Amino acid sequence: MPIDTAADRLELSPIVAGLWRSTEWNLSVPQRVRWIEQALELGITSFDHADIYGDYRAETLFGEALRASPSLRSRMQLVTKCGIRFRSAQKPYRITYYDTGAAYVRAQVEQSLRNLNTERLDLVLIHRPDYLMDAAALAETFAALTREGKVAHWGVSNHSTSQFDLLHQQYPLATNQVELSPLQLEALDDGTLDQAQQLGLRPMIWSPLAGGRLFTGAGEQELRVRTEMSAIAERHGISLTTLAFAWVLRHPSRPYPITGTQRIDGLRDAVAALDVHLAAEDWYAIWTASKGHSVP
Repeated sequence: MPIDTAADRLELSPIVAGLWRSTEWNLSVPQRVRWIEQALELGITSFDHADIYGDYRAETLFGEALRASPSLRSRMQLVTKCGIRFRSAQKPYRITYYDTGAAYVRAQVEQSLRNLNTERLDLVLIHRPDYLMDAAALAETFAALTREGKVAHWGVSNHSTSQFDLLHQQYPLATNQVELSPLQLEALDDGTLDQAQQLGLRPMIWSPLAGGRLFTGAGEQELRVRTEMSAIAERHGISLTTLAFAWVLRHPSRPYPITGTQRIDGLRDAVAALDVHLAAEDWYAIWTASKGHSVP
């Protein structure tokens, strides 16, 4: 197993830009280039993709921007995911299923390299836990693609602690990308963030705004949380977006939260959270509003 040293540890920007919905932004190539430039100007240098995003088209849109402005590549970290055979018009599989076999992982990595117009990916994640994963065989695939200079770091997404351990024992993983938001608290209790802190491997966090439900949700939980957060945000003089990111960043696992917005002011609000120190009382007030009850 390769030696995991501090010098080899992955470093991403404190806020990561997510490209899940980028095919819906309808930006021209020059507009995409400018969006990337503006993100970089804000200190957002890490960009999170997946092979299946946008019905297998999102990576290509980003790659077109890098082809139009090649100097951007050296200023960023490219993250992508693979391991899901997603049934769609582009890929008419009989069903959607997981595949971490050597041939499929290699093919998708090499396709992502072409799509993103790059010679190396900074981080590749196994998108979902594959129940048929052969950890030793997958580790060999990781090692081979790393030796070839195609992938710098490997990680996983949405994996439980035992699933992470199984693969991490075979090959050193850099991160586990999991969901966490004031409306989605499971990672606080299922051990994934404890494991990240124990191993010193900073987790990536997807959907810190709960897919927008923080702002638009009309359920009891959403209304409780929005009421509590609005009062705290007003006291701090910040937006709800900034507060949501500050809430995630407050966790001692030192997470990398991912934005999912085209709006530059949305990126700016996320970055502003880096300057907010949220008191434990306020953090727990949001937790309490989400749960609907006090701590035990």
